[in-house]
Amino acid sequence: MPKLRLPDGVELHWEERGEGVPVVLLAPCTSVPSGLEPLANELAGDHRVVLYDPRGTGGSTRTGPYNIPTDAEDLAHLLDELGEPAVVLGFGDALHRAVEVSALRPALVKAVVSPGVAPLGSGRDYRNVEDGLASSPAVVGALVKLFESDYRAGLRTAVEGGNPQMNTEQLQQRIDDIIANAPLEATLGRLRGWGSHDSREPARQLGDRLWILIFGGNVWFPAELEDVLRRDAPKARIEHVEDGAVSRPDLTAEVIRRITRC
Repeated sequence: MPKLRLPDGVELHWEERGEGVPVVLLAPCTSVPSGLEPLANELAGDHRVVLYDPRGTGGSTRTGPYNIPTDAEDLAHLLDELGEPAVVLGFGDALHRAVEVSALRPALVKAVVSPGVAPLGSGRDYRNVEDGLASSPAVVGALVKLFESDYRAGLRTAVEGGNPQMNTEQLQQRIDDIIANAPLEATLGRLRGWGSHDSREPARQLGDRLWILIFGGNVWFPAELEDVLRRDAPKARIEHVEDGAVSRPDLTAEVIRRITRC
């Protein structure tokens, strides 16, 4: 498996399949790259699909720091390695990472796609927003405390809320996969960073190269957050789809194909 050596000595494990315009799929800190396999398989027939393990996880060097600016810098190096503009897909803290890298290396980002609506500002900026657990500082703070006391219980809360399509066995397997893939330190560091980071300005700079796909059923990122997103990134392209990236990867893949055909 290829490794990318970063300036500070960290090695990122990454893999690619297929040929065509590159599409880099980013898993959030409460998931694993393999969770995006259905979408990767859907796209690999006509795209160069890239998955990687952020520092501290999977086959990458197990060292931090674990925050959005560092993760964005690391992703910029990976995009350099690919050598051509890519579509970058991410949600949760990975959306911030993708948006931030578009400001660091705009020439290497064709578009950013989020398969679900999500707040782009820090938690303190949404105190008066009623819709969406992810935009509530109190809820995110409670989730951080739960992670600090019980990693598995924190993951169950996060994964179950964001994946209503999973049955009990699938939910348990995903939690086991995340624990094997990432130590608590890495997941908790990124979760804290996601709750405090503000990516609204780079999101506005992206303009209509930011695509947000909205679907129902996700308690962390409900469709009602659309109004918040339109306020924070008024030029973003917002589309309603039947389901999310994992449940209906064909829908997300079709949007990406429309982007790469342009």
